[in-house]
Amino acid sequence: MSDDTQAHGPDDAGRDTSPGHVVDHDPTGMTDDEKRHDQLTRAPKSDESDAAPRITTEDRGDGVTRIDVADTAKVRPGKAD
Repeated sequence: MSDDTQAHGPDDAGRDTSPGHVVDHDPTGMTDDEKRHDQLTRAPKSDESDAAPRITTEDRGDGVTRIDVADTAKVRPGKAD
C-alpha cells in the first residue's frame, strides 16, 4: 500500500506533502495553509471570506470521514439564487 503524502521524484524523494506541513527547502517559510490564504486573498477585489474554509470534515471512527460543504462557504454547489 502506498503513502500518498510522500512525493516521488529525484528532487522530492521522501518529502512530506501532507496539509500544513512546512517544507524545509521552501523559500517562503510559509505553511501550506498560509500559502492557500495568501493565494486566495491576493486578487484586487478579494477579501477574507474568499479564504474561508469551503468544507468541513467529521471523523466518524472506523476510518469513516464525512465531508460536507461548510455553512460559511462563499461558493456553494447547486443553483444560484
